[in-house]
Amino acid sequence: MKTRKTIEIELTGKRERLELYLKREAEMLSGGVQSYGIGSRNLSRYNTDLAAIRAAIKELEDDIAALEALLNGQRPRKAVGVVPRDW
Repeated sequence: MKTRKTIEIELTGKRERLELYLKREAEMLSGGVQSYGIGSRNLSRYNTDLAAIRAAIKELEDDIAALEALLNGQRPRKAVGVVPRDW
């Protein structure tokens, strides 16, 4: 079981990473695009994949919510599987 101190340290680190990812997403959406042109063909792309940035943001938000729930005394969610049977 994690102690309160380790949870707070981990939570602080994840919040800092989330801020950096949000800044990077804002930079990408406001014009962080590389454009290439050869003849009549043009290609525009991001330096990093926007979908990967958004997936990382979603994962960090979920992790932060879980850590905050641990600090508030809530238990982590438990996965349960049900297998229907026909006798």
